[in-house]
Amino acid sequence: MQQLETQLFDEKQYMGHNRLSIIWRTIIALFCFVGYYWSENPKPVQVAVFRIGSYPVSEIPNSGKMFFLLGILIVMFSAMLTFILHTHTKIYETYMVIDGFWTARKVKINLDSIVHIRKSKYQKHIFRRAVYNLHSRGIIRFYTSGNEFIELKDNAGFTYRIGTQKASEMYQVLKKQIITTP
Repeated sequence: MQQLETQLFDEKQYMGHNRLSIIWRTIIALFCFVGYYWSENPKPVQVAVFRIGSYPVSEIPNSGKMFFLLGILIVMFSAMLTFILHTHTKIYETYMVIDGFWTARKVKINLDSIVHIRKSKYQKHIFRRAVYNLHSRGIIRFYTSGNEFIELKDNAGFTYRIGTQKASEMYQVLKKQIITTP
C-alpha cells in the first residue's frame, strides 16, 4: 500500500490576475464602448489638435449596439477569467508538482536533484505575460502574476523560475526540504 506524502505548500494562481491580460482586455473593451458612444453621437468634433470625423458606418443599422454588446462580452469574459486556474503549485516532502490548466502537462520536480535555490524579485516591468512551462534561454518559466519568483537549479542543468504570490513561504518550505533531503 502506497503511503500518501503530506502536502507542505499549496498555491493556486488564476488567469484573470495577470496584469498584461487585464490591460489588453480593458483597452479592447474601452475601444468598443467608445465605438458605441461614437455611433450614438455621429457628428464631427474638433478637440484641440484632433478632429474626430463623423461616424463612418451610419448606414449599417445597430452597428453601435454591436460595439456595446461586444464590450459587455469582453468585460464578462474578463470577470470569468478570474475563476480559471492557470497554475497550481504543490510541494511535498520529496518533490514539487506544478499543474497547468486543461490540457497542460504536469511538471514534477524532484527535490533531491536540486543543487541551488534562490528567491528574487522580477525587474520593474508592467507587461509580463502569463507563461506555463516556457523553455527560453535555458530557463523553464512558470508565471501568472506577482513580483517575486523562486529559481531552482538541478543537477541535470535545468533552471526553473517559478513566479509566485507567496515567495517567502515557498522559499522557506523548499529550503527546508532541500536541506533535509539526503
